[in-house]
Amino acid sequence: MSLELILQGLTNRTHAGVIGEMFAGDVDRAIVSVAFVSQDGVDHIAPMFTAHADKITVFAGIRNDITSTQALKRLLEIGVSLYAVDTGTRMLLFHPKLYHVRAAATAKLSVGSANLTLGGLNNNIEAGVLINLSLLDADDLAFADGLEASFDGLAAEYPENVFHVTDEAMVNGLLDAGRLIDESVATPPRTATKAKAGSTDSTPRMKMLPKAIRGKAKLKGPVAPATVPAPVPPFAAGTPLAVSPGNVAGASSTVAPDLELVWESKPLSRRSLGIPTGPNSNPTGSTTLGSGTFDDIDRVSYFRNDLFGHQAWGLNGTIETTDQLFDLVIKGVLVGTFGLTLRHSLTRAAAAAADHNSPTSLSWNAARPLVAREDLLDRTMRIWRSTVDSTKFQVEID
Repeated sequence: MSLELILQGLTNRTHAGVIGEMFAGDVDRAIVSVAFVSQDGVDHIAPMFTAHADKITVFAGIRNDITSTQALKRLLEIGVSLYAVDTGTRMLLFHPKLYHVRAAATAKLSVGSANLTLGGLNNNIEAGVLINLSLLDADDLAFADGLEASFDGLAAEYPENVFHVTDEAMVNGLLDAGRLIDESVATPPRTATKAKAGSTDSTPRMKMLPKAIRGKAKLKGPVAPATVPAPVPPFAAGTPLAVSPGNVAGASSTVAPDLELVWESKPLSRRSLGIPTGPNSNPTGSTTLGSGTFDDIDRVSYFRNDLFGHQAWGLNGTIETTDQLFDLVIKGVLVGTFGLTLRHSLTRAAAAAADHNSPTSLSWNAARPLVAREDLLDRTMRIWRSTVDSTKFQVEID
């Protein structure tokens, strides 16, 4: 038996690379056991699994708010033998993460923190140990046999919790029962923490050695506009309102979980954060709301009419403005509720078809010092809307 430490993210070694090596030779059988499975994770290792699919058994945890219907269907498409593990409670996770590949005279076992997700296989900082076994050694052979027997007996020992998933109809049933998630519905940030007034957080994003791999977009376009009430100004138009960060009583009810993603930016630039460095660029304190990653929206009307049509817009010359309350979440922390000003240029709207500019922008007002920061460069801004009250919104930067 020999051991190798894997420190993904801190070295150039990734779990995907290790798994690729494990499946590169002959495979008599393989066992994969993970807590979480996502479609981009399965897609990433699909070429490694496909050649040996009939030899692979996957045990995947469900009822955990991460494993998805798309991921399990992709595994079925590859042709592996798939078992779902449902503990019957959200208070108890199926959490073992290991990849075991056995050949005629050798076996390899990777044990660590890596789930079958793109983060676990490449993008996260993960740790694991690669164990090389010689099946000609009695102790190594007994270890490999015992590992396989443990998993082979799970379904018989826990028939109501560990079951064979054989077709897409079963996967659809698990989704309908709420035991899997649907990756086409974006997941809001979990904002269990709230920052106190005056607190700062300049923590940069950790720089990792392996190049991050961007997964497939979760949404092809935004959700349909929600039905909204007749226009009523939430507060005096043109008077920016800020609820002090940390004032929990002032936090609106748009905080997760009842949110839907209605817009996502491309990586944030200095211009979009209001910290330009060019000689001819001046800080504007606002962010232009273009198409972002939502290629199918009409940027001329989407923000003005679809998302914020419930507001009473005031007209000053060729500029329409209104103020909207937003919860502001930065790096997963709720920093406060702010009145931000939306500006819509009628001149730009009329010329948008020719010059491809976006006529709508979001002014940060009192929240500007929280947003105009170097450590937020290249992150993503998302706008979330409450599914309970379509006049309430959250802005997230992470």
